[in-house]
Amino acid sequence: MLFVPFCGNHKPVAGFLDQIEPLKQAALAEFAAAADLAALEQARVSYLGSHGKFTALMKHLGSLPKEEKPAAGKAINCVKAELETAMVGRRSELELRAALPAEPTDFTMPGRRRVLGKLHPLTQVTEDIVRSFRKIGFAVADGPEVEDEYHCFDALNTPADHPARDTQDTFYIADGSADAGMSAGLAGAQPLLRTHTSSVQIRVMEKQAPPVRIIVPGRVYRRDNADATHNPTFQQVEGLYVDRNVTVGDLKGTVEFVFRELMGPETRIRFRPHYFSYTEPSFEIDFSSALTRKMGKEWLEIAGCGMVHPQVFQNVGYEPEDWTGWAFGFGIERIAMIRYGINDIRLLYENDLRFLEQF
Repeated sequence: MLFVPFCGNHKPVAGFLDQIEPLKQAALAEFAAAADLAALEQARVSYLGSHGKFTALMKHLGSLPKEEKPAAGKAINCVKAELETAMVGRRSELELRAALPAEPTDFTMPGRRRVLGKLHPLTQVTEDIVRSFRKIGFAVADGPEVEDEYHCFDALNTPADHPARDTQDTFYIADGSADAGMSAGLAGAQPLLRTHTSSVQIRVMEKQAPPVRIIVPGRVYRRDNADATHNPTFQQVEGLYVDRNVTVGDLKGTVEFVFRELMGPETRIRFRPHYFSYTEPSFEIDFSSALTRKMGKEWLEIAGCGMVHPQVFQNVGYEPEDWTGWAFGFGIERIAMIRYGINDIRLLYENDLRFLEQF
């Protein structure tokens, strides 16, 4: 229903102004008859547009005698205001009608919920690892994936002839451009894609005085052929703890705590002697749990670790006589595959929703 405001008493000037009332009624009728917003707009243009009927009538004001113009102008303005108000009211009605469903709808029925996504299994495992380390006071550190040889190898006491530095094992960025070297943080250095997150340990120790207690999750790159257990890109997490009087016992206790959090309270840990250039002594970590026994194995290798080599401390300006520390690292994909019974690492990177929705 159209609402037309009362504009006060006025007596239209004789003559052509007698056309105002019929014109107003015709406009109101067309506004009320408009079936949609497009029809209403067409009616508005027909009467109130720059070439509309009512606009054309207003142009004749100039032909009236001077003494009749005030009354005529008041009458025309009043009717124009009535028409604009009526049009706005009709537009509101039509907009509300357009917003309603085309078919009858039962608004008491439950609505449709948006489908929520899930965290990728690697993200789930990473967050569990970070949560476990935060419980015992570790902070999360991060660093560049495009690295230089110094932070990735030299500072970690890795000799120039070490196999890990061969082009068959490491992705070196072509021609060693200055821009790539700058992105790694060392102008003029040979840039490469980091082979482990240990380089972040060096960067943290260069900037921070002991004690240090960090973990470094992140993506790393190696020249591995993709198969069921290898991928050129994978996720790794490393831990570093530096303080006074740190021992292998502290290392073993931390590793046991974290892996029991990840793999279950019955998990057992054992260390086997090994060699890494940046730790001395060095160990491989095996673990045993219900998960390994499901795989038909009592013990399964899971990580590498050791006490930080004194040369590494000297490279970052720490005094080896005053500080000791340990470091360890392992692949996050390996943890995820064991936890969820995944038999092919490539499944984690194929983005197949049929696989990912299981987690």
